[in-house]
Amino acid sequence: MLNRNAEALFWLGRYVERAENHARLIDVHYHIQQEADFLHAEHKWARLIDALGARAAYEQQFEAFTEKDVLSFITLDRGYANSLFSCISQARNNLRTLREKLPSELWDVLNAFYLWLGDKQVDDILQESPNAFYRQIKERMAMFLGVGHSVMPRQNEWHFMESGRFLERAENTVRILHSVAGTLQEARDISTPYPNMLAVLKSVSGYQAFRRLYGDGVLVEPIMEFMIRNESFPRSVQFSFFALETHLKGIELDAKDHRLPHEKAIRQAGKVKAELACLEQDELGGEQVTALLEHLTVSCQKLGKTMAAAFFQLEGATA
Repeated sequence: MLNRNAEALFWLGRYVERAENHARLIDVHYHIQQEADFLHAEHKWARLIDALGARAAYEQQFEAFTEKDVLSFITLDRGYANSLFSCISQARNNLRTLREKLPSELWDVLNAFYLWLGDKQVDDILQESPNAFYRQIKERMAMFLGVGHSVMPRQNEWHFMESGRFLERAENTVRILHSVAGTLQEARDISTPYPNMLAVLKSVSGYQAFRRLYGDGVLVEPIMEFMIRNESFPRSVQFSFFALETHLKGIELDAKDHRLPHEKAIRQAGKVKAELACLEQDELGGEQVTALLEHLTVSCQKLGKTMAAAFFQLEGATA
């Protein structure tokens, strides 16, 4: 497989997952907007922009943080590289270069989504209910992933796309947890249930799974444990790194192609997975969980760079 095709597949997986996770992050903020920490409207929407690391780009266009401006910027802005529309557009561009190598059903679903989203205006989102709109985003992404699972051969193309998807998923789960970590630090009693943490569970469709495991123990530390190191929940950080390591191992290189960075990427994913498995309970609460989330963010970024060194060319698909 050519390096540029491997990179296009990797970023196809990342962009699709990023679009869905941005929709989920927006959903978190809508769930918790009635909390005291979010009663000030501008603070609420500024926090969402900060959670995406987009304050500098946002402030180049807007003077204040309003619901309409923030949703327009995150969702439909053509100039912001990480808006929902930009993610879908870049995923579509990568998929278009690979149409001869991938099932046509993938193109049909993603292209239809691109055309649907391209016709939307921010007023459409606000009028039809933001919750309903972003639910449609998640449903369309689930359709794309479902088609991939159903028809793609489990060969290198599949493993590269899934590697990108699970690396992005791990990073975005950490980002969602980071988005509420500041509120938790401001609280004095970390044993008290927090509605914003419940919103995090619901945003990743993990509320019912959590309650089956923990019953009525809706406390911060169990929620953090579930989101970070649960081995069976598909959106936990631990599950994501387990899947990432599996797909990295599934990539088959030519017998003459010995790439040390490929082995390094596998080791890095395995190391993070082992570190998560060895976490102590007290590392999942208080100030320690913030340090842990920062460490995981750095680990995801390092692994992405290792993947680039192992497989991709500089002139390949853009990040």
